[in-house]
Amino acid sequence: MEPRELFNFTETSDACIKCGKCIPVCTIHNVNPDEVTSPRGFIDLLGAYQRGQLELDKNAKAIFETCFLCTNCTDVCPKDLPTDMVIEQVRADLADKYGIAWFKRGFFFLLRHRRLMDILFKLGYVFQTCGFKIKAELNSMEPRFNLPIIKKDRLLPSMGKTSFLNSYPENIPHGGKRRVAIFIGCLANYNYTEIGKGLLEILEALEVDAFIPKKQLCCGAPAYFTGDFATVDHNAKKNIEYFESFIDEVEAIIIPEATCSAMIKIDYEHFFHDQPEWLERAKKLKGKIFMATEWLEQKTELKSLLASKGRSDAVVTYHDPCHARKMQGVYQEPRRLVSQNYTITEMSDPNACCGFGGVTMQTENFHFAQAVGRPKAAMIAKTGAQVVTAECSACRMQINNSMNEANVDVVFKNPIELIAEALKGQS
Repeated sequence: MEPRELFNFTETSDACIKCGKCIPVCTIHNVNPDEVTSPRGFIDLLGAYQRGQLELDKNAKAIFETCFLCTNCTDVCPKDLPTDMVIEQVRADLADKYGIAWFKRGFFFLLRHRRLMDILFKLGYVFQTCGFKIKAELNSMEPRFNLPIIKKDRLLPSMGKTSFLNSYPENIPHGGKRRVAIFIGCLANYNYTEIGKGLLEILEALEVDAFIPKKQLCCGAPAYFTGDFATVDHNAKKNIEYFESFIDEVEAIIIPEATCSAMIKIDYEHFFHDQPEWLERAKKLKGKIFMATEWLEQKTELKSLLASKGRSDAVVTYHDPCHARKMQGVYQEPRRLVSQNYTITEMSDPNACCGFGGVTMQTENFHFAQAVGRPKAAMIAKTGAQVVTAECSACRMQINNSMNEANVDVVFKNPIELIAEALKGQS
């Protein structure tokens, strides 16, 4: 579809042939079997909205906020209808009409201001034990009592002592033969800091210089999925301008986070569909944007280097993040790398959405996230694996909580962490 058609809700609605192929794979429909909360239901409502036959009332708002944006429907649609994108667009209309909850506004404000976020997380690290029980082996913490928005017994990512971006110099030489930049992502920057450390160790083993752009901002995905397009516009433009300042000096910008990579490589284009100058600037960058395992597997000799190392007794199962496999086609690369040193046992449906779903799903609609997480935790348990892995910290946060609720004793690690451990012989 052309951009003109893409965001024309009526044309998208008219193109839907109501075949129902999207229904069996729809994440929300599987836990809330109502035709309204299904891809063709969403599309029909969007068409009615644009024709003036539907008011965007609180009921419509609640309906459109139930979509997980997992893209399962677009994956099987015979007409390739961009259901996820049009829902993202209507959420912006809803945000304009009803505003955005105070805690989301506060969070998105922080995503615009790195220094303020650094201060807040530093304070959070110092005082987190006051309100949370730390589970260090899971890089997680559990509230000691009910908190605003967050209920007791829910597992959340714990905070690192120092963020990844503040832990290393901007330029890290590893031989000078090749050079890449690292976009780290917010959760890996502040919470799961072993990911960035592992990525630097891998680049050192490959003799690839690392450039850590210190002025990078959040990719904007949390705000995009919520409808805060002002924050997306601010962060996307700042990032694009910053990337342009060094893009010719690096082979690639590698990202160990599926959602961040998909946002920068794919969704920036969708977002700037009506801003031609920024659309072209986003397009020029995308050829150098890679998920970390994608670039490492395709562009380096890492696989053969790993093959020269010993094998681990640990059994690993792989979860495919929605923003990796369905949006970017990245799923074989991490498996090829991890399988050099670990036995991979596939779960029954690795492509099934874990249930993260964004900020609104993790707050007001968390009961839906829990419902989707239960079968994923059961799949993981059934494999008998000791480790579950996925190149997405949002999935990590959701799956850790799902496994905690189901008493599944499996550790989650990013494939980058597993690869770094294998290189050091610690697997």
